[in-house]
Amino acid sequence: MAKKVDRRVRKTKMQLRQGLARLMQKKSIKEITVKELVDEVDINRSTFYLHYTDIYQMLEKIEEEAMADIREAMEGCPDDCTEREKIIPFLARFFSIMDSNRDLSLALLGPNGDMDFVERIETLIANRFLKQSSYAYAFCLSGCIGMIKTWLSRTEHESPEAMAELIYHLIDNTTQEYIQNYIR
Repeated sequence: MAKKVDRRVRKTKMQLRQGLARLMQKKSIKEITVKELVDEVDINRSTFYLHYTDIYQMLEKIEEEAMADIREAMEGCPDDCTEREKIIPFLARFFSIMDSNRDLSLALLGPNGDMDFVERIETLIANRFLKQSSYAYAFCLSGCIGMIKTWLSRTEHESPEAMAELIYHLIDNTTQEYIQNYIR
């Protein structure tokens, strides 16, 4: 059974995550210091060090949690899943994860984000849903990342379910068109 985390610890970690997201939207992780982060969220440096060894370890933990959430969302879809009824719920859960971590997601996907993290997400999704390696799938993945960034940056945006439907149809139409016209 998982150990319950103290409310104060959860609150402190959330403040640190939000502060890191704000700073990453302005500058690269390499430029962010522990002092700058703790000043941003108004906590003591010693409190930061109770939870993390440095900024990089903090970012690594955040990324691990995000990947675990995405893997958990994928559990309803078996390998090589192509059924709309299984893909749409996964996509909706994926967009819900991104939406509930909006500032952090924008920071990680933005110009100061971690491109290795973005590639890990792309690989995870491609390995599950896009087994065939082709230009159409690479195009779709890149387009999806762009759509996610745009969606996250809008103050008023479509629901995760609406985005799931949109992405599914765009990918399905693109891949079907590609298969019909370019695969011989």
